[in-house]
Amino acid sequence: MNNRERIYMVIKMNYGQKIKELRERNGITQKELSRYLGIDAKLYSHYETEDRIIPCKHLYAISLYFNVSLDYLFEFSNVRNYEASKNQVINKIAVGIKLKELRKELKLTQKKLAEILNTTQSVIAEYENGKNLIATPFLYTICKKYNISADYLLGKIDNPKYLNN
Repeated sequence: MNNRERIYMVIKMNYGQKIKELRERNGITQKELSRYLGIDAKLYSHYETEDRIIPCKHLYAISLYFNVSLDYLFEFSNVRNYEASKNQVINKIAVGIKLKELRKELKLTQKKLAEILNTTQSVIAEYENGKNLIATPFLYTICKKYNISADYLLGKIDNPKYLNN
């Protein structure tokens, strides 16, 4: 088992029930939502049960579809949507820049952040350089531990950066 698998097994991110509630409240089937995401309905059903980790790009797309904040989906905040939501797509380079700025603000090295996330320094470097989009469990962990808005970190909003719970 590698480090990513180990952390995925430990973290329950609580988005599954929120997505299911939103889908049912809006009369949308799993099949319809899976079509919107461009994935198999069976895979989507695993996202709702959190048997599979939903990629940030799909979580982001669902937040846009239902016009809710990522922070609401993660249950970090009761704010259903921020007025200043702006981006309809995730820019991996911009996310990497925000992650690097946050890491420096928190006075963390890439190595220390990697230790916190139970991954490697090279994975953090790939995120910060915009080569890869941050994995959902890592986004969740950073936001929860440091009280940061997931919407801010993924570039959906510029403010608030820090959550007020």
